[in-house]
Amino acid sequence: MDPLTPEQRHKCMSHIKSKDTSIENLFRKALWREGIRYRKNYGKLPGKPDIAITKSKIAIFCDGEFWHGKDWNSRKDRLQTNRDYWIRKIERNINRDDENDLKLERMGWTVFHFWGQDIKKHLEACIGEVKEKVIEIGNNSDEYNYYSEYEQAEPDILAAADNAAEYGPDEKAELDPRNLKKFNR
Repeated sequence: MDPLTPEQRHKCMSHIKSKDTSIENLFRKALWREGIRYRKNYGKLPGKPDIAITKSKIAIFCDGEFWHGKDWNSRKDRLQTNRDYWIRKIERNINRDDENDLKLERMGWTVFHFWGQDIKKHLEACIGEVKEKVIEIGNNSDEYNYYSEYEQAEPDILAAADNAAEYGPDEKAELDPRNLKKFNR
């Protein structure tokens, strides 16, 4: 028997969010700190991943244990209230997750699912898995990376003028650092 009245239960259930949950925010902030950029709740992909790293084709789902059926075979035996409804709902969620994973994999995406408690307790390990895959995909990519080439270039190649003494008096004024524009990437 449910210890809450139907009104209390309704109020509790209506406050459960489907996006921007605490575990998603925690995971996204950690990815951002690592320099990994992403799209959130990317609707162009099956299943609308919580986090999509489009450059590496990685889809990440931050799953709640109850809603996505962690240890479902043992957990469903413990359901007491509205049992048939919840079993049907959670099994439908599990099947939908499997179907979306298959669609994403056929599209060439790598799919990660992380449980909420794993994110809270072992965030660094979860981020490490994703980071490893990003690096692996980046190393196998033939895509030209402008910034890595730019950063590795010799400093004298990037300079507009190495020696201001080669120029006349008028040109020196133009080389004054206060007259040069700063380019930020």
